[in-house]
Amino acid sequence: MAEENNQYTFENETYRKTYWHTCSHVMAQAVKRLWPEVKLAIGPSIDEGWYYDMDAPFAFTPEHLEQIEAEMRKICKEKLKLERFELPREEALKLMEEKGEPFKVELIQDLPQGEVISFYKQGEFTDLCAGPHLDSTGRIKGNALKLIACNAAYWRGDSSRETLQRIYGVAFPKKDELDAYLARIEEAKKRDHRRLGKELGLFMLRDEGPGFPFFLPKGMMLKNTLLDYWRKIHKKYGYVEISTPIMLNRQLWERSGHWDHYKNNMYTTVIDEVDFAVKPMNCPGGMLVYASEPHSYRDLPLRVGEIGLVHRHELSGALHGLFRVRCFNQDDAHVFMTRDQMQDVIQETVRLFDEVYSTFGLSYTIELSTMPEDHIGTVEEWECNQDILKQAITAMGKDFVINEGDGAFYGPKLDFHLADSLGRTWQCGTIQLDSQLPERFELEYTGEDGQKHRPVMIHRVVLGSIERFIGVITEHFAGAFPAWLAPVQVKLLPVTDRAAGYAAKVSADLDAQGFRVEIDSRNEKIGKKIREATLEKIPFMLVVGDRDMENGTVSVRRRSGEDLGAMSLDQFAALLDEEVRTMVIR
Repeated sequence: MAEENNQYTFENETYRKTYWHTCSHVMAQAVKRLWPEVKLAIGPSIDEGWYYDMDAPFAFTPEHLEQIEAEMRKICKEKLKLERFELPREEALKLMEEKGEPFKVELIQDLPQGEVISFYKQGEFTDLCAGPHLDSTGRIKGNALKLIACNAAYWRGDSSRETLQRIYGVAFPKKDELDAYLARIEEAKKRDHRRLGKELGLFMLRDEGPGFPFFLPKGMMLKNTLLDYWRKIHKKYGYVEISTPIMLNRQLWERSGHWDHYKNNMYTTVIDEVDFAVKPMNCPGGMLVYASEPHSYRDLPLRVGEIGLVHRHELSGALHGLFRVRCFNQDDAHVFMTRDQMQDVIQETVRLFDEVYSTFGLSYTIELSTMPEDHIGTVEEWECNQDILKQAITAMGKDFVINEGDGAFYGPKLDFHLADSLGRTWQCGTIQLDSQLPERFELEYTGEDGQKHRPVMIHRVVLGSIERFIGVITEHFAGAFPAWLAPVQVKLLPVTDRAAGYAAKVSADLDAQGFRVEIDSRNEKIGKKIREATLEKIPFMLVVGDRDMENGTVSVRRRSGEDLGAMSLDQFAALLDEEVRTMVIR
């Protein structure tokens, strides 16, 4: 392959995935050389690297991974040619049976009749695979690959099947690119919201409630501050707020389509011999609120927001801190409108998203998710609504990519993928255009002509799951939240016991002005107090000693270590108020 051709660089996703998939075969070959008794399952490329699932009679340790890496480097140096060949079904089964690969045999047996069955051979190693691959193991830079983890995985994702070991790896064309990636991974570990959540006293997760997070006092302060901001920005954009019941009867969920399309993710119960479901989404309740009174075209667009507590049954293996939970608050909103208002409402919603995300220093990319196989409504309606989303976003000068077949069952959507300070992306915001639920719930408004008409609507979230968004911004800011958002904004550090009374007076004064303050009154050296307050990532530290008591001042330090010197309490309060009011990020 001509590496100087741009087609063969990591900027090309197809080449990148091909490179990583070839690495998975090199890793499997290395394992089989070292431990021939290991049985191979599957080894695809993924978003960042590859993995291979294996059945071994021992647990892979970091030492094993080092051995595998060393053998992989040898295979790269051997420059083995990768050769593709095909076999009829019976010959393919016989080959894998002779090699003692039961998982490969099962995969072949499950292929439809007439399916092409292909293999790739490199040296003594042959693997069942559709490809594609690089032409030689020599294309892989042996000094720029790394095996990074080994976890348990169920065969074919079925908890009743064999438990395999999944080895993850990553590789790059140059060693400095690998080094940069590993440095980024280490930084991500330091920012892990689960670790920071514990260290900063934000939330906890318990075995007594898997997937149901507990928010601690400081976490609640953070959460409530976030929700206060949400309410403020939505008031600015003309939203009203409602609250709908956490549990509604089966008839409603059948009417909305959720019972048929989402039941496996819903918690259900029986009350008075009637089936009920705990809501996984707020939409049907929002339909009932709209239908509770007559509406005129003058009421539209009607913007209705809800911080709704929803429950979704997630598999235990999928749970991950605040990122994947079973109970969370969704910052839902439903905007009901006429067809003529659709483009304006979509663009107005995007402007709201722009304002919110920029407040947190988050950029985004947009995906347009189109009609899934499991959809309601006609193809014509879907295509019309997809075109409206395209036109609205294009007219704003924004780019998007198509995510084929991933729309909600009731309508196409724009998904907003946020990029954090490490360049990682998180899908948070969404705008879903829906003409199906208004039809199912027979929603109406009276038009200028005095006749009844059907509104259309958007479902939208800007933060998404409040819990997940807290996890995202915890990692984005590495726990060092801007002053307006920090659970504790100021830590008072009296130098001696003599200053304790003065510190209490300063604290009471700041508290009365609405600032969040704590006092470290322990009998410890001031240096230790400063270090610990810095580790707690508190934006401002006020050191108060004898001179401050005499002069009526406070000595101000930022968590960055910047010493702002002594200033009057009024001066400091004005400084903090400015940072809080402008929501500055520093």
